[in-house]
Amino acid sequence: MVLIHNERAKLLANWLNTLATALIAAGVFAPAAALVYGAPSLSLPVDRLLLLATGCFAVGGILHVLGWLALGRLRE
Repeated sequence: MVLIHNERAKLLANWLNTLATALIAAGVFAPAAALVYGAPSLSLPVDRLLLLATGCFAVGGILHVLGWLALGRLRE
C-alpha cells in the first residue's frame, strides 16, 4: 500500500510541476518573445504584459513549490 501512495504523490508532484512549466512558458516566455521579435498585432500595452508575465511567473512558482511539497508526503 505504501508503494501506491508514493506513486500517487510522485504523479501529483509531476503534474503540478508540468502545469507550472506550461504556465511560465505561455505567460512569460511567449510574450517576451513577442516583444523581442516585434509582434505586429500586440494588443496589450507593455505595462499590462509585464504584469501578466509577473503573475504567471509567480503562480508557476507557487505550483512548483506545491509539487515539491507533495514529494514530502512520500513514505518509507
